[in-house]
Amino acid sequence: MYALVDCNNFYVSCERIFNPSLEGVPVVVLSNNDGCIISRSNEAKALGLKMAEPVFKRKDIIEKHNVKVYSSNYALYGDISHRVMNTLREFTPMIEIYSIDEAFLDLTGINENLKNYGERIRADLLKKLGMPIGVGIGATKSLAKVANRIAKKRDGVFVIENERDRDWALRNTPIEDVWGIGRQYAVLLKRHNINTAHDFTQIGTEWIRSNMTVMGHRLKEEMLGKPCIPIETMMPAKKNIATTRAFGKKLSDYNLLREAVSSHATACAHKLRRQKSVANFVTVFIHTDPFSDKQKYVSKSVTLTLPIASNFDAILAKAALYGLKNIYQEGLLYKKAGVIVSGISAQDAVQGNLFVSHDADKLNAVSQVTDYLNARYGRKTLSIAVMGSSKEWKLKQEKLSPGYTTRWDEILNIQV
Repeated sequence: MYALVDCNNFYVSCERIFNPSLEGVPVVVLSNNDGCIISRSNEAKALGLKMAEPVFKRKDIIEKHNVKVYSSNYALYGDISHRVMNTLREFTPMIEIYSIDEAFLDLTGINENLKNYGERIRADLLKKLGMPIGVGIGATKSLAKVANRIAKKRDGVFVIENERDRDWALRNTPIEDVWGIGRQYAVLLKRHNINTAHDFTQIGTEWIRSNMTVMGHRLKEEMLGKPCIPIETMMPAKKNIATTRAFGKKLSDYNLLREAVSSHATACAHKLRRQKSVANFVTVFIHTDPFSDKQKYVSKSVTLTLPIASNFDAILAKAALYGLKNIYQEGLLYKKAGVIVSGISAQDAVQGNLFVSHDADKLNAVSQVTDYLNARYGRKTLSIAVMGSSKEWKLKQEKLSPGYTTRWDEILNIQV
């Protein structure tokens, strides 16, 4: 049996942990640059606020009902997620971190009543972290997903233990809510009068294979209670890594763009080192505001091949800045920039280059010192000079909550 643990309204719940006055009131958390709604409390959902809605379009409802609005506090959310996953490991060592607020648990060897076990997980996270969760349990990961959806609408825990439970759950799960059924597949299936997960299990395997590939067949088998998708306790190395950000305001200054692009490149380098990888290609892109009526939308990008695959800050930043110089156009107001690294391989299997000097051991030693100091004393404690110190291109976060668990000067004060 597998369990899917999913935190309820995760970003909002993180804010409520340290601010109990938010309990019972409508709360929303916004995306980068305070643009769109990306997390809502149940009270905010009841007011009709939708996911991905631009916040300025719902300003009237927000003001009328005194909705509490927060900027995304990614440092806080990442730390709480880490604590949630560590707490879940106390219940089983076999855990797959599926996203920042979701994890699959392999319950092999658990002999107690699974409903009670799910309740214990739920109570433990609520007691230790103040994090409300839903727990869905089933014979496959896909059924655990179905059970989790039902659990959130009931008492927080739902177990698909037998054929009767499975049949009822599938009949009450719309096809568009099935894990792995995207928007296009949902349209295709509904066109053939396949409206629920149960309907999906009744169609022929050959039709599924021809219209939805082998993944569709695996999904059907999972829905029938036959495990086809194993738990992945080790996260696979990413094949592409990107760091992109919209600016807090539109920029035309080339030097500010250089700071932003070099910062994105070093962030990609750090992500590569974390998974012990190197990249062969660096892509840099910039574009103007697609919604501006004052200038024509312009988007440019360029991909460069590194002489030797690398994960060193200065090498990736140098390549990205060379690309930026070639695509920058003076006089335009840019809204976003990003760096993507690809052609990723293991750092211990780098192909050398006879015509380029490359002291890998020396570069690795420098990177280790840089990563240690930045982890110990805070991000960008030590960085390359071209990253600068300007905040003009940083994200707009006008409603940011304190870093309760990540900054000494913002630790919560308790009045006794």
